[in-house]
Amino acid sequence: RRSGGHSFVTPQPEVVDGMFAVGFLFLGLCLLAETIVGREVWRDRSWRAYLWPGTAFLMGILMWPVMVFFTSSAIHMLAHSVWAQAMMVAGAAQLGLVRGRLRSPLWELTVPVAFAVSGAAFLIHETNPWLFSRAAFLHHALGWTAFVGALITLGLFARPRSPVFNAGFAMIFLAFAALLFCDRNVAPIFGHLSPLAGER
Repeated sequence: RRSGGHSFVTPQPEVVDGMFAVGFLFLGLCLLAETIVGREVWRDRSWRAYLWPGTAFLMGILMWPVMVFFTSSAIHMLAHSVWAQAMMVAGAAQLGLVRGRLRSPLWELTVPVAFAVSGAAFLIHETNPWLFSRAAFLHHALGWTAFVGALITLGLFARPRSPVFNAGFAMIFLAFAALLFCDRNVAPIFGHLSPLAGER
């Protein structure tokens, strides 16, 4: 794109997906490492406690440029802004809990709420069926994965020391990363795309 004699290059959607996939991969690996070694050992270095909420908050901020430059309709813009706000609220609440500024355990519920809101945003703004295009498949898959994440984090709220729920929490982020990394690859399941779906 060119404006006023200056060129502005907007990254391809797969590049943006890859960037967020890296973020989710980092989140998932950090949470999985914490589950394996235990919270006390993991937080032996105090800065580690800030990794996942800080990264979630940062990814929420980075979602705003995505909303501005990679939306094709008002409902897409609304969906991306809702996801951005959900990640920022959850990340900020977790930062407040780690820092000791927030003390009520009810703030932990911001995480399942963020997952549920994000899942709803994905599914509501994707009006096409699963196999209409790779983009449609990605949105459906991410939406339902987010709902699974909401259920897992509700279980984590009830049993915060459960290794099963903690591992499940980490795996949700790894699943997000895998879906985003693989979205641009052609697979047999996409062999009968609608001719209206285009390259995506």
